[in-house]
Amino acid sequence: MRNDVNRQVRLKARPTGIPQAEHFELVEAAVPEPTEGQVLVRNLYLSVEPAMRGWVSAVANYSEPVPLGAVMRSVAAGRVVQSRHPDYREGELVAGMFGWQDFAAVGTEAIQRKVTESDLPLSAALGVLGLNGFTAYFGLLDIGQPKAGETVVVSTAAGAVGSCVGQIARLEGCRTIGIAGGATKTALCRELFRYDGAIDYRLPDFEAHLAEACGSGVDVYFDNTAGPISDAVLRHLNVGARVVVCGTASIASWDPLPQGPRVERHLLVKRARMQGILVFDYAQRYGEALAALAQWVREGAICYREDILEGIEQAPDAIAGLYRGENLGKRLIRIA
Repeated sequence: MRNDVNRQVRLKARPTGIPQAEHFELVEAAVPEPTEGQVLVRNLYLSVEPAMRGWVSAVANYSEPVPLGAVMRSVAAGRVVQSRHPDYREGELVAGMFGWQDFAAVGTEAIQRKVTESDLPLSAALGVLGLNGFTAYFGLLDIGQPKAGETVVVSTAAGAVGSCVGQIARLEGCRTIGIAGGATKTALCRELFRYDGAIDYRLPDFEAHLAEACGSGVDVYFDNTAGPISDAVLRHLNVGARVVVCGTASIASWDPLPQGPRVERHLLVKRARMQGILVFDYAQRYGEALAALAQWVREGAICYREDILEGIEQAPDAIAGLYRGENLGKRLIRIA
């Protein structure tokens, strides 16, 4: 591994749907020099998120699209190798928006936190102890507001966010139903993530299985998919149900807007509430989520699984791989 070259994955072309390998290019650049107030981070792990599809899209999103020719935006975890900021020392581990590259010279606005959990793997800072875990924590507890004895249904239930949602719901005393694709992932839901039930949405009789599992209705639906899966779940909402909209993985493109069943009647008749979750809105409370999640992981109350690709060369196709359903657990790229 060379320390005199900064390999970067840059956005080469703007995709209209799910970004593919050909939309990126791997280039070599000089290792940047940190300016006053910055630190130089040697990235060790890069994160791969479903949300990256939105970050490179030209369609309006919650953040400005990654510019063409720029390093792909990404959360990463690494080690400070040079510091020109009094609050950071060489050797400290940090996580933040460092991009798909070997080295990043960044100011404090890009650093989400120091990683001080020395008893836990650094990689967890990008998953269960990072934005994925925080999304699950705030989305379920703040928006979903589960109560003991209620039924919580989670789509993409074996994924980095969904698996955490299901386990937190279980800790809250809820009955949990996970929806995932394929026998391997539904088994993972039951055996590792301890869902009370798991349903394969690829089965031809998926809706019958869903109706059987949700015989008493759905009180909280944590939606990572939108589309036909959500259409089926919404029909089972109980009066006063809460729907947490976290992702739209089943929608290949939002231009033009897809057409489908309307949700208004479900919300009206059931006096239900639907609200989106964007984890960056909770930045001031990350410490609260981190403390709770880390303790649950240490106790074995929350389990997690990682899907680690080796080498930055794997990055260009990594997002497309998520949407092909290749990963089992949180997808990461180890580059050092």
